[in-house]
Amino acid sequence: MNEQIIALNGLTKSYGKHRGISDLSFSVNAGEIFGFIGPNGAGKSTTIRTLMGLIRPTGGSATIFGLDCQTQASEIARNVGYLPSEDSYYENIKVHQLLQYTADLYGMDCRSKINDLAARLDLDLYRRISDLSLGNRKKVGIVSALITSPKLVIMDEPTSGLDPLIQQVFYEILAEENRRGTTIFLSSHVLSEVQRLCDRVAILKDGQLVGIQSIKELRESGYKKVSVTSKSAIPNGFFDLAGIADYKESADQTSASFMYNGNITSVMDKLHSLPLQDVFLEEPSLEEIFLHYYE
Repeated sequence: MNEQIIALNGLTKSYGKHRGISDLSFSVNAGEIFGFIGPNGAGKSTTIRTLMGLIRPTGGSATIFGLDCQTQASEIARNVGYLPSEDSYYENIKVHQLLQYTADLYGMDCRSKINDLAARLDLDLYRRISDLSLGNRKKVGIVSALITSPKLVIMDEPTSGLDPLIQQVFYEILAEENRRGTTIFLSSHVLSEVQRLCDRVAILKDGQLVGIQSIKELRESGYKKVSVTSKSAIPNGFFDLAGIADYKESADQTSASFMYNGNITSVMDKLHSLPLQDVFLEEPSLEEIFLHYYE
């Protein structure tokens, strides 16, 4: 049986009339890269802040390493690297001073890892925090979360603000940390990100757990956004397939777009029989997927 690193049991946080989280129960096993996905505002950050002991739950409980997230938060923090979705740094110090401060809090010599991660992420250690762009501030948070080689890393929207090249480097770094035995829990609203990184995902909508899926199951669900232009009118009912949603077509019926959740071969067979002028197959946003498939 796998060791549970994180366990939520009926975790609930209410904010009066405002949405929080309701009755969340799931666990994260040792050595996993576990994704926590949902549209913006679904309750991902609320869950993570509750796990970190930064806010108190209204009901239920959560543990990390078998320790209670509320009463034993300081003990848990010794072995957790945390990246919040929004940073809050001392503005008037330099990057290397802030990272050294983090290392000192843990009582560790992290200079080698600081230099290595900063070089790979193209982070200038001698710039002042107040002079950094959003992307560079995110890099500071990533380095700060990883320099102590924690047993567990919790990251809330880790790639927001990073350019695509740095995102690739970040993915490589996370994979290396995981191979060394680090358990990783990350939230995201970017489907391709969790598909690339994670073993399993918890899907959250309106503060409630929709389900837990393996990445294999998520990939096989085959969410696609299809746009097609034909040289002649598309026959009525031509795309009557199970899994079609949000079907729209032009007035002259020569172009159509829709969301599709199913075997992509079925759509390709249909497309093959049309006199195509153009076709686009895209990955929809998580917001679009939730709108059409998680109602």
